[in-house]
Amino acid sequence: MTRSQRLDPLLNLMQQRQDAAARDVAERDRQLAEQEQRLDALRRYAEEYAITPSEATIAPALLANRIAFRAKLETAVDQQTRIVDSSRQNRDVERTRLMLASRDNKVLGKLADSYRAQESRVAEQRVQRELDDLGGRRRTNGNDGAE
Repeated sequence: MTRSQRLDPLLNLMQQRQDAAARDVAERDRQLAEQEQRLDALRRYAEEYAITPSEATIAPALLANRIAFRAKLETAVDQQTRIVDSSRQNRDVERTRLMLASRDNKVLGKLADSYRAQESRVAEQRVQRELDDLGGRRRTNGNDGAE
């Protein structure tokens, strides 16, 4: 088994790792988009609720409830913002893993290509030596018959 053939199982494993990392990045992207949509919806709802009602007078109990609900909405927006930031960090970590897996795969692929090129040169040199030997024997055998 040649050196390049010995690298084939490792190349397959590296490709599988790269594929898994790509799937993880796609999943993290999906999760981030979902969390960002939730944050946008919460912000829109908080903005809509922040608008004071058109009636000039609101009962004190309703006003207190409204203020408490707005505080809860702001807390929810803050919490969702932290979740989005965490999701973004997770996605960035997975992207880094994908880049590293891709780089490792390329390096190993270049090494295998280098081994294959070297093996090809060695095979060509061997064939050339055999042809030269064969040609040399023919000349020697041809000269023996002429004498």
